[in-house]
Amino acid sequence: MFSLDPDTRQQALIHDAARASAERQRREAIDDFWRDADAVLQRCLQDGTAAAARSARRLQARLARHWRHRGASVLEG
Repeated sequence: MFSLDPDTRQQALIHDAARASAERQRREAIDDFWRDADAVLQRCLQDGTAAAARSARRLQARLARHWRHRGASVLEG
């Protein structure tokens, strides 16, 4: 069995904590981005103009494509 010296073990713990923090921050950023995109979509859908409706449909199609390609697994924690 391999034994790590205390400095190496401490460095590994710091590295693991940094990696976990980065993953959490990445999930939060992705959640924030798509939440904001959904808010824009909802605003556009409530706006009665043809241009806004077209933009909303295009955004909706892009969001659907995104979820098909990336899936919910990106946001699962």
